[in-house]
Amino acid sequence: MAYEWKFNSRPYSDDDAGSLLAPVIDAETADWHYNKHHKGYVDAMNKIESELESADRSAANGNYSHIGELKRRFTWNHAGALLHDIYWDVMGGDGDPSKGPEVLAAIEANFGSFDAWKADFKAACVSAKLSGWGVLVLDQLYSGRLINQLVDEHHYGAMWGGIPLIPCDVFEHAYYHKDGPGRATYIDNFIENLHWGRINARYTKYAA
Repeated sequence: MAYEWKFNSRPYSDDDAGSLLAPVIDAETADWHYNKHHKGYVDAMNKIESELESADRSAANGNYSHIGELKRRFTWNHAGALLHDIYWDVMGGDGDPSKGPEVLAAIEANFGSFDAWKADFKAACVSAKLSGWGVLVLDQLYSGRLINQLVDEHHYGAMWGGIPLIPCDVFEHAYYHKDGPGRATYIDNFIENLHWGRINARYTKYAA
């Protein structure tokens, strides 16, 4: 029986999202981005899981095969669903990093200061292609450091063993409805409205 992927809820209701996230994204984007784009990745994963059950593995090859495309698109949709789960989780706060003392201490240790981290994180976000992410990750399986990654699309540049802590979606649909081409403004607002309590809980869960 095919595995069923769940469309996870946000830590706030759809009604609350419109006002809670207003400093970062407008109410329509808060709705469309979650209930259309994000849900679409989960729906696609479930369709792929179903098709994988009967896909012809013997026809696999490096030029084109149905099994190869299913595997390839699974990676895309899985990354999209996972990053969006965390994206919604880290938003909706007051931006006060002192409410995440353990992760703040790790940021200061790894980047020298919170402001230095913020500048590097923003640069990663701004530098992504027209669709991509800037992501603070915990390099759990290798160095144990915190690293700001630039990820094009959902997965090009992703790090094996990197636990996403703060993913900032810079696909154009994330901010154009409110800020137009003002990606930097959107990123500033995103950082200023992070929920450091939830970020800290995620960091301490995986850093131990």
